[in-house]
Amino acid sequence: MKRGIQIVDVSHDLGLDEYEAHASLARAVQELRAEAATLVPALAGRRVWMVNSTPQGGGVAEMLPRLVSLLRELGVPAEWAVIGTGEQRFFDLTKRLHNLIHGTGTPGFSTADRELYERVNRDNADDLARRLAPGDLLVIHDPQPMALGALLAERLRLPALWRCHIGLDRENAATASAWDFLAPYAGGYDHAVFSAPEYVRAFPPHRAAVIHPALDPLSDKNRLLSPVRLTGVLANACLVRHHEQVLTPPFADTVERLAPDGRFVPAEQAEPIGILYRPLVTQISRWDRLKGWLPLLAGFAHLKRGETALARAGGGPDPLHDRRRRIVRLVLAGPDPASIQDDPEGREVLDALRAAYQELPADLQRDVAILSLPMSSRRQNALIVNALQRASTVVVQNSIEEGFGLTVAEAMWKRAAVVGSRACGIRQQIRDGVDGRLIADPSDPATVADCLDEVLAHPRERATWGRNAERRAHDAFLVFTQIAQWLRLLVRVVEARPEA
Repeated sequence: MKRGIQIVDVSHDLGLDEYEAHASLARAVQELRAEAATLVPALAGRRVWMVNSTPQGGGVAEMLPRLVSLLRELGVPAEWAVIGTGEQRFFDLTKRLHNLIHGTGTPGFSTADRELYERVNRDNADDLARRLAPGDLLVIHDPQPMALGALLAERLRLPALWRCHIGLDRENAATASAWDFLAPYAGGYDHAVFSAPEYVRAFPPHRAAVIHPALDPLSDKNRLLSPVRLTGVLANACLVRHHEQVLTPPFADTVERLAPDGRFVPAEQAEPIGILYRPLVTQISRWDRLKGWLPLLAGFAHLKRGETALARAGGGPDPLHDRRRRIVRLVLAGPDPASIQDDPEGREVLDALRAAYQELPADLQRDVAILSLPMSSRRQNALIVNALQRASTVVVQNSIEEGFGLTVAEAMWKRAAVVGSRACGIRQQIRDGVDGRLIADPSDPATVADCLDEVLAHPRERATWGRNAERRAHDAFLVFTQIAQWLRLLVRVVEARPEA
């Protein structure tokens, strides 16, 4: 495991000219350029440092490359730094902190916990300090490196912002314990940034903004795939068996699928999923228990057995729906858990899902594909996710809690029929019955099954939700809006600290 600060190389393969060449994006780019022309001069001579805890896996690592590269193009020097440590206990601790912020887990931290947290942050702060210059701006992402930012802001008198991507819209003993642990470091920041108004905390710096995470519309994960390209990606990943030649060879590392005996095997060795031919219900996310994997799997089993309100009432208005229910398949996909250094629970969650899958009868096992997606190539992983989402009839995010579902925004941009939970972050994105549907209780398999059955039974409504979802993603969740908000905030912080 990497020790100390890692500077992530951010390529600049797409510039604003390429985005502006797309008719649907031209106005957003023009508005960003016009606003940047008035804001960027106020940041002259300053470098912006984005600091987080992992270079891959999860929404933060997904967003930072394009955020950094486009800031650079607009004239703001920017870098992406990732903290590292040889002490796995640090990531066990911060995962527990992550869960407590979401309201789950046993409250309380020991003196040893705080010493570990501060030691790792102090070591990384010492490493990063050698790279900083007077007047640089620190943007610290999430709880893992929060103490680092406070230390450097005090030591070097640098402006610092804390960007918290997680939260809960209610308080309990777990959340109180987490925020009490982090409170000593909050006073070192000039500003805090949250993903929803409900997440804003009352502790210092008492200055908070709300910025929604955003997606890059031309990234490998989100760009349009032609039918030939989509089929080629699925073939390269060995998710479909191809009977014709495809343009490119198989990826070096291909997708693995959970077999009935509990082993992960190359996907081409398992029974075909039927991605190009069958209705698909798909969830793609980290292997995190708060993503609602188990109730989604159980809910799909209810659906397949006809144990839904719609089935009991006679099947629904679409005469094809009985057949659709019989042949629909569920795809549960996530990254190889060994590739995500700051999420040590991933293997445990995947093992629990494996056990639940093995308890299903053989006919249901054939209708469920649990996939481990390779992370050795970020580009190939993104293309696989893109192809799976575009090939799906319904894209689900059944999160028990969710700070903000970037996978939801991605599916909305692709005009998918999206089903999400009522977790606070997802409520910021999906308007129930307008842009998709919200599951009332994502922890209850029967409720999940009823919602899935209703959505599958109404193809015309699915198309309408998809159109509305694309428009909402375009207006609210693209990277251009996010960068403009960041520029305004950075200028505001600098103007409030002329001595820095």
